[in-house]
Amino acid sequence: MHWTIAPTPVDSPEAAATIRGYVAELADRYYGRPATAEEVDEALGEEPDAGMAPPHGLFLLARTRGGTGADAGRDGSGSGAGTVAVGGVVGVVGCVGVQLLDAETAELRRVWVAPPVRGCGLADLLLAAAEDAARELGAGLMRLDTRRDLVEAKRLYVRHGYTETPPYNDSPYADHWFVKSLRLP
Repeated sequence: MHWTIAPTPVDSPEAAATIRGYVAELADRYYGRPATAEEVDEALGEEPDAGMAPPHGLFLLARTRGGTGADAGRDGSGSGAGTVAVGGVVGVVGCVGVQLLDAETAELRRVWVAPPVRGCGLADLLLAAAEDAARELGAGLMRLDTRRDLVEAKRLYVRHGYTETPPYNDSPYADHWFVKSLRLP
């Protein structure tokens, strides 16, 4: 699989469409049925994304790219040529956001991988890219929240060293809160 993961303005049309698709999928799971456009709009309004912009945050999109396994890399460097379909998807295949809560603490947000490429390791790369971005913003600690039905997300976070912690926010959609030190040994 070949991806690039790169910063994208969170208010760009491509980022907005990706976030909307992510929120729609979460809303579908939350309601147990297809969410209405109004329900998606309401969820987007309750948790705005403006904080995932420099200088206090970053939003990253993962896209398919051409090339061979030899030049594949998390940062998208290499001499990939052309465009390839990954799992039938061409273009954006995932996203992740980071925003500073304070000078030392970042929050992980909007971790999403397109259904056709789930299970291929992209979530691991997105999480690592977000942790790197948080460190570059000066954070030594990453926090996140998630819902009880997002069992795949909970497994991802635990696998990467996140531990459950008491709530740090009052999100109406959060059931579990996690934290991880970003300080490198």
